[in-house]
Amino acid sequence: MFSGHIDGVGTLRVTPLYLGSLTVPPGTPMGGQILPVQAFLIAHPQGALLFDTGFGAEHPAFDRLLSPQRRPLADALAVSQVHLTDVRYVINCHLHYDHAGGNPLFPGTPIFVQAREYEAASALAYFIRERVDFPGVDLRLLQGETQILPGIRVVSTPGHTPGHQSLVIEARGGPLILAGQAAYTAAEFSDPEREPARGLKTAYDQREFLRSISYLRALEPQRIYFSHDAVSGSPRDLPPEN
Repeated sequence: MFSGHIDGVGTLRVTPLYLGSLTVPPGTPMGGQILPVQAFLIAHPQGALLFDTGFGAEHPAFDRLLSPQRRPLADALAVSQVHLTDVRYVINCHLHYDHAGGNPLFPGTPIFVQAREYEAASALAYFIRERVDFPGVDLRLLQGETQILPGIRVVSTPGHTPGHQSLVIEARGGPLILAGQAAYTAAEFSDPEREPARGLKTAYDQREFLRSISYLRALEPQRIYFSHDAVSGSPRDLPPEN
């Protein structure tokens, strides 16, 4: 958990939400490795914001590939005494089902996605149309960098998918970044070309993948979090791959 302050706005708190795990498919880089699936709850003076929504309901075809272990989003939020109806805004870093699968839990809630991601969604692996286009959806399509709340903005970080985005919080002491899947792991963020280099090898666009990591590093965050790695910290202190 991170507690901090946005100048001119007030205090905020960022809480990682463990929503289960997935197993990287055999025969691919990192094949067989079990990775956590995390969302993030941001308690902002103007309301609760949720970054990603996890797997959502079962999906037999994709579940056979990734062997997910699910933790209900409502249960993860309850630890912070937050209900689904308390969430005022949702942001998806991208539209794979382990990041946007719980979106149907939020009819009428603004859900922010890059327009580029939505337009390419049908060509994405692990995309489930009815988890993104559902009755009551309030989808807000963004064109690049956009302020969501005072001191909180999304930035475009394509590479993993065409319209991947990350979240930047301008906290006192330096930015806090929710990188999403701009890199799979902290070690990969530190050295994205080092083997097994799963993120780079499986990226939709390898050049954009590397450029996005360089962009996030240049922001000099005081702390950075990832969707599929429980390790977080200052980029200069992140551990190398063992």
